[in-house]
Amino acid sequence: MFMFTPSQADVRRFFCAVHAKTQSSQPLEALEIIASQWMAEHPEYHGDFTDADVALKKMYEVQGGKTNPFLHLSMHLSISEQCSIDQPRGIRQAVELLTAKRDSLHDAHHEAMDCLGQMVWESQRAGQPPDGAAYIDCVQRRATRD
Repeated sequence: MFMFTPSQADVRRFFCAVHAKTQSSQPLEALEIIASQWMAEHPEYHGDFTDADVALKKMYEVQGGKTNPFLHLSMHLSISEQCSIDQPRGIRQAVELLTAKRDSLHDAHHEAMDCLGQMVWESQRAGQPPDGAAYIDCVQRRATRD
């Protein structure tokens, strides 16, 4: 199975390029369109995308309390892609249920990000492959709890 694993620099260049293309009304590729839509939902990050050289050097420390905009938007893209191909199987329905519960795709994505981050962290900690079933269960629990 092929996995696309861009470097941190690749991800940052991608979002900076999308921002530049959007600002100058240049045509976007399919993935860039999705990225630009999520970027539009987060105007608080736009300043982080204006200078690729600065973006490549900037560190986002958890202790600093500032969200890493590149990680955050990458997670939006990941969840969008997962839902589009329903991989892991059942994620599309789980996110749709959560979207209906929250009456917001954006809010549903933010909750799904918590589950995705937890799955990745647990996988890395245990040295095991990611547990897609646990990820989907986490999203479904959020969709069905009061």
